[in-house]
Parts: sequence; C-alpha cells; structure tokens
Amino acid sequence: MKVLVVGNGGREHALAWKIKQSPLVKQLFVAKGNAGIWKIAEKVDINPTDVKSLVEFAKKEKIDLTVVGPEQPLSEGIVDAFEEAGLKIFGHRKNAAILEASKVFAKNFMKKYGIPTAFYETFDKEDEAIEFVKKMGAPIVIKADGLAAGKGVIIANTEEEAIQTVKDMFAGKFGEASKRIVIEEFLDGEEASYIAMVKGEKLVPMATSQDHKRVFDGDKGPNTGGMGAYSPTPVITPEIEKEILERIMYPTLKGMKVEGREMCGFLYAGLMIGSKGINVLEFNVRMGDPETQPIVRRLESDLVQHILDILDGNIDKVKPEWSNKWSIGVVMASKGYPGKYEKGFEITGIEEAEKDPDVVVFHAGTDIKDGKLITAGGRVLTVTATGDTLVEAKEKVYKAVEKIHFEGAHYRKDIGDKGIRILQNR
Repeated sequence: MKVLVVGNGGREHALAWKIKQSPLVKQLFVAKGNAGIWKIAEKVDINPTDVKSLVEFAKKEKIDLTVVGPEQPLSEGIVDAFEEAGLKIFGHRKNAAILEASKVFAKNFMKKYGIPTAFYETFDKEDEAIEFVKKMGAPIVIKADGLAAGKGVIIANTEEEAIQTVKDMFAGKFGEASKRIVIEEFLDGEEASYIAMVKGEKLVPMATSQDHKRVFDGDKGPNTGGMGAYSPTPVITPEIEKEILERIMYPTLKGMKVEGREMCGFLYAGLMIGSKGINVLEFNVRMGDPETQPIVRRLESDLVQHILDILDGNIDKVKPEWSNKWSIGVVMASKGYPGKYEKGFEITGIEEAEKDPDVVVFHAGTDIKDGKLITAGGRVLTVTATGDTLVEAKEKVYKAVEKIHFEGAHYRKDIGDKGIRILQNR
C-alpha cells in the first residue's frame, strides 16, 4: 500500500511513525511534513491546504490511503475532494468539520442536542459582548468562532482583561476567525481529552489523555496549542468514561447524523470534569496535538488496519490493543511562544536522548538548512517516554529533554504531575 499523511506537526510525525510500522504499508509520503517525518516518509512539497494539488498528486501516485492530521484542510473540504476523485481518505467531510471550525456552531449544536457544556452567548457586535461581560463578571472565557491554531480561547481573570479581549477580537486579532465570538462561563476542575475513531453513529475509543494548554508551569500564562500530555489519565475513571460515551460522544454522532453531517474520522472531546460534572469545552475533528504523541506510543495494534476497517464499514471489527505502560510527552517550544518567536536555531542532542529505548522524539516545527537541523515553528519537538508508572515515565522524559538543546528552548516542567497527584490520593 501507498499511504499519504497530510500535515506538518508533531501529531503528524506520531501518526506517520505509527503508520510506518504497519506491514500493509510499502511506501509512505507526507505533505509537507517536517525534518523528523522526512526521515521515515518521502516529502511531497505541497501545502496541507492546497487540496487541488494534493488530489492531483494522490491520483498520479495511485495513493491507496490518505490520513489527514490537521483541522484546516478538513474544514476546507479535502475529504470531499478526495472522495469525488475516488480516493480513499480518513477524515471528516467539510460539513462535519464545522464542529471544530465554528465554535458558534458547536455551542448551538450542543444546546440543541442536550450535550453538557458551559452556559454561553454568541456575539457579532462588540458593545453587546461587553454588556454581557459586565453582567457575567470574571473569570470568564472568550472564544474566537473560527480556527486559530489552538490560541483562540482566552480565559480572562478580570473584567478589564475580558473587555480588552473582546475589543482585540473584534479588531481582528484572529482575522476572520474572531468576527464572531462565544463568551461562556468559566468552569473549574480537571481538563481531559477523549478521542475516538468514529463512523456514522459508531465509535472506537482511543486511550485517554490529559493535555496541558497553558504555557507555564502550574497552568499559568496564555493558552497554547498544548505544552504536553500523558496517557492514560486517572481523571477519566471507568464510571466517568461510561458517562462521556452516553451523554457526549454517542449523542454527538447521532445529532450530527440528524443534521445531515455524518462523521467519519477522529472525534476529540476536550472536557472539563469538576464541580459542575462533565462538560464539553470544545470539539475537535482530528487527533489532538500533543495528545497523539503519547497515545500512539501505547498503541500496539495496527492503526492502518483499523482505519481501513472503519472506511470499509467494519468498525465493529476494530479492537485497538493498548500497552499497559504509561506514556508522557513534553513539548519543547521556541522562546516567546505562543506569541512572537524567532526561528532558525540549530537543534542538538536528539540522538543522545533517543539512546534510551523508551524515548521517542517527535518533530513539529523543524527544518533542515545547510545539513543542520533547525527550529522552524513555535512548538519545535515533543519528547516522549514510556514507563511502568507515570512517575517513571516522567523521570525518563525529563532526562531526555535535558539532553536536547536549541537557543531559547522553553518547556513546562510539571507535565504528568496532575496525574501523579490523583494517583497518590487514591
């Protein structure tokens, strides 16, 4: 089989790494990828959102399966275009990808189908939004409607900050994405990520995980695309998982089908589990980044076979096998991320870090220049490790992180601590 992975990030490196292990795969391509993926897949010099060129490439190369990593091409209709060309592709059609592409759609959908989520209002006028902020007080959550690379959600701790955020968004902070906004109540508790492979009204759960969105230790600073994750998470107990499936995942699949937006691909519910029960913070129509990285480290069965079975209408056959080890991923980011950052710094120490057989380093924002590995993005690497306990996995991952160097490297030092605390208190 010839397989094409679409995307450039850490999630795509992890997916490509797993896909490469399948005995079904003879040739692996990536569009456009990064320096890590180019070691295991052939580089296709086409941007992930250049759908027309990707279709032409897939037809010419006779690609048997395409797996889409990021949300942008999905929301721009890559799946529709590939299907029209008679090409096999795993991901949601454009009319289903709206569940992530529009926060306004997602919140209204959840309200309509009784899926638990925070109290909210949607706005396209600044003065009305500010009035609502004054009525609600702080802390409060303000979200850009459209796609903003995981940075379009602001938790404002004061009314002043909230009002400024509203003004910034309507002034075009996120371009078209913040022409409309959602303002919702702040929920406390533990965040968790629940990801499944879905088709129609059926699903196959992936391993649970917990992401760390804020840029600094102790969940301080602005939201990012995610600074690290671990799997499984003790936040999701078997009882909680049952509730997630019954009250959130299945009703979502059913509701989307009723709306004529049938789903096929990865479905990710970002959850808050706290004093107000289990609530959906957001839906994503793809695997999480950085959650994919620790999740695939634990997947022992063949991801390609699972995807083929789902596409062929045999989702009931899909039974993923998971390692009982713990897995953790720590993002190494450029100085200044999620704000402005410089690129082009040499990266060293990855080979040294990977001498530990339990360590795998996934690339995100990396490139090759004059034969050297350099930084090329905000999130540069996700360093992953596995261990028999979460404590052991954490020790291993940070030992590996300390061996890797580039100018201004920034990472959180507390990834996994929440899980360790919960386990110690049980």
